Amino acid sequence: MAKSSQPLSGRRIAVTRAREQASELSGKLVALGADVIELPLIHVSKEIDKQTLADCLLELGGYDWVVFTSANGVRFFFDEFFRLFDDIRSLGLLRIACIGEATAAAVTGLHLKVECQPKVATGEALADALIETGSLDSARVLVITGNLNRDTLVKKLEEARAIVDRLQVYKTERAEVAGLPVAADFRAKGADAILFASSSAVFSYAAQLSSIQPLAGAQRPLMGSIGPQTSEALKQSGLEVDFTAKEPGLDELVAALVKRLSNNR
Repeated sequence: MAKSSQPLSGRRIAVTRAREQASELSGKLVALGADVIELPLIHVSKEIDKQTLADCLLELGGYDWVVFTSANGVRFFFDEFFRLFDDIRSLGLLRIACIGEATAAAVTGLHLKVECQPKVATGEALADALIETGSLDSARVLVITGNLNRDTLVKKLEEARAIVDRLQVYKTERAEVAGLPVAADFRAKGADAILFASSSAVFSYAAQLSSIQPLAGAQRPLMGSIGPQTSEALKQSGLEVDFTAKEPGLDELVAALVKRLSNNR
């Protein structure tokens, strides 16, 4: 298809995911004809307490469920798992639950089965889906998290009488972008839209707004959110929510973007 006939042809779209994760979303946008501006407002890196990790890995056979709340959690957990074990069967009879499509894809990419995944990719929905399995009373559950995960999931599981351990395997931090050439380009020209796939990216943008927001005369970008938690972060930061994905997910975010911009032509 010629670029000029593609739905995002001639559109400048800013992506705010971590540098190491931006390519998936950027690729989807480029495939639709967009000019993508990558503003890596957050940085994700491994951060694990070695003793807690050792305790959890050595007791894996005692858990009934392992719960992943992000693809980052899957990646960093299994990096450590394969340092200790050389056979995926060392997971034993563990059942796996995931919060959304990207997380589930990271698990199935290891040829593992996801036995619980909610229709809506939120911690609350994942807890409800696990409760609906009827398997949580006195069950041992290992929740793999990052440093910014909310307590809602763990609290709901504990209220359902599960015995929950939490293992943090990564941290998300604000990344300063004001000095990057791409930020200067964003300030000078603006964009048709800026996409947020996490609350942490929103808060990083808000904290740096005075140094990266488009200048007078530049195009003001529409603010796009991947889901309700990210939309709430935008509102808390005093920013507009111009469109939100119908369901949390990158494909849904891109679809919402295309629909919103098509209404502006």
